[in-house]
Amino acid sequence: MSMNITEQIITIGMVILGTMITRFAPFLIFPPGRPTPGYVQYLGKVLPSAALGLLVIYSVKDVSLFSGNHGLPEAISIAVVALLHIWRRNMLLSIAAGTIVYMALVQFVF
Repeated sequence: MSMNITEQIITIGMVILGTMITRFAPFLIFPPGRPTPGYVQYLGKVLPSAALGLLVIYSVKDVSLFSGNHGLPEAISIAVVALLHIWRRNMLLSIAAGTIVYMALVQFVF
């Protein structure tokens, strides 16, 4: 099923509107000059770690310790992410390096 030109224009307009609302809403809700509420500051502190934890759980949910590679590529990659994050405190670097290490291990070693 394909959309006609009117439906395509409406869809593109809705995507643009949704993007603009999500970009501008924080500046309207929390204007400069007013203190940021405590719960928003709390979320800013805990959500990055929660996102990383979610990625770890998602990455290892289907790993079988009793067959295949026994979870070695995953364990090595998790160790790389943890060590890099402890050392550099840069989440983007940690996640990117862990992903690269995992892909290299899966493609060339295991």
